[in-house]
Amino acid sequence: MPNVSEATPFAALVRREWANLRSRRRMIALTAVPVVTILLGLLLALGLGGRSVCSEGSVEVPCPTDPAGPDGEAVRDSFYFVHRPMGKNGSITVRMTSMNGIITYPPPDHDEIVPGLVPWAKAGVIIKDGTAQGSSYAALMVTGAHGVRMQHDFTHDTAGRPGGVSAGAPRWLRLTRSGDTITGQESADGTRWTRVGVVRLAGLPETVRVGLFAASPGDLTLRPVAIGAGLPQVRFTQATATFDHISLDGVPLGEWSRGSVGEMGRTDWEKYHRAPGLVESDGAFTVTGTGDMSPLGGESGRTVESNLLGLPISLLILIAVAARFLTAMPPHPATSATVPSTGRTLAAKAVVIGAVGLLAGLVAAAVVVPAGAMMLRANGVNVVPAPALTQLRVVAGVAVLLAVAAVFALALRALLRRTWAAILVAIATLVLPYLVAVVPLLPDDVSRWLLRLTPAAGFAAEQTLREYPQVVAHYAPSEGYFPLPWWAGLGVLCVYTAAVLALALRRRGGGTTSRARWR
Repeated sequence: MPNVSEATPFAALVRREWANLRSRRRMIALTAVPVVTILLGLLLALGLGGRSVCSEGSVEVPCPTDPAGPDGEAVRDSFYFVHRPMGKNGSITVRMTSMNGIITYPPPDHDEIVPGLVPWAKAGVIIKDGTAQGSSYAALMVTGAHGVRMQHDFTHDTAGRPGGVSAGAPRWLRLTRSGDTITGQESADGTRWTRVGVVRLAGLPETVRVGLFAASPGDLTLRPVAIGAGLPQVRFTQATATFDHISLDGVPLGEWSRGSVGEMGRTDWEKYHRAPGLVESDGAFTVTGTGDMSPLGGESGRTVESNLLGLPISLLILIAVAARFLTAMPPHPATSATVPSTGRTLAAKAVVIGAVGLLAGLVAAAVVVPAGAMMLRANGVNVVPAPALTQLRVVAGVAVLLAVAAVFALALRALLRRTWAAILVAIATLVLPYLVAVVPLLPDDVSRWLLRLTPAAGFAAEQTLREYPQVVAHYAPSEGYFPLPWWAGLGVLCVYTAAVLALALRRRGGGTTSRARWR
């Protein structure tokens, strides 16, 4: 084969490197890349079989599934609701004069119950499409530590004025309905009103429910494990709010209905101390409740990307193939020595190995993501809902991750000139940080920084969970939450790869390479 010259078309170089890649052993190894991810993912889905059952007395029944919100996401929809029917146009205005609650402390004092409100305890006025869990709503509320907020349909939150509420500093709240449009306003004196937000709840029926509510999410604490990691623990809390000067417009005369949306009233505190409900006295309504209105995220079950547990193993195989691929230089026919690896040759190899990694990632994720989720659901395992576009993004992101990782390993081999060194550095910077971050081992902040600053940030391509500022949860890599969005994580990996490849190209591929042993 003639030596490579600057006049050789780049397309010809790519075809030449593709031919170099197509040895039997390399093809077997590259085939194993998607196969390992597929087999491990589907075996995991099969191994998680067995439908969950709950007991009602002596009878076992299927456990209830989490309700779905208007956008199809799994949600928590539990609060105490005092309500009346409202037509297409109307309003509710109230004065809120107090808000207090209790918190159950974690171990070792988990039996101690102290007064207080968790930051996102909430009480106020709400317009809701019936009392079914997951139905559309808009609520204007006072929170435990985040002031007045207007929230709707579980995922949306708008801030009003900061501060709490007391008898000396009450808060006036007003919700107004005009068709599908809900407007929230607040006031300190009931005279001068400030608009908090305007939302549109598409498809509201002609008659909705309007009234007062109280809710209080669990108190999240972390139990230390390993060498600094934390496992989440959630403790019972309760909130109580008092309202007066209740004014309704567009609401027919009648009695107030009352009851909980979702289950509550089962704890010892609720049974023997303060039950959820409504107490009326001299025109004032005191409402007590627990629970929350929020997206559930990873709490509702396994994510569609959880079956990609074989991806790190597939990456190890791909890294080894990519690093050894640089040594696959054809011998010069006259001297039997290897042809110098020029920068153009290195670029051609990068195109070939990147394309192979892209194809392997597409095949693996395109099978595991939908098939794994279907198998989990068939086995009775809750799967966090993910829109079709999100699943397609995960498939494409995994493909890009493998493609860029392959080029990264190739570039390291060209830069470091030793196959073993390139493989070791690629594993230490790309695979190992991911593994130690997602296993509950290191402190959460350390895990987050590892997935921000190292090439392992590229694994953010597989995440589907979202963080919500108005929802308290354990937003850590071990729970499926990456510190960077998918595009930024892939961007970090691409920057590392481009930098190493540029350095390698400046050295024109690292000089003459030895003949490959693995052909």
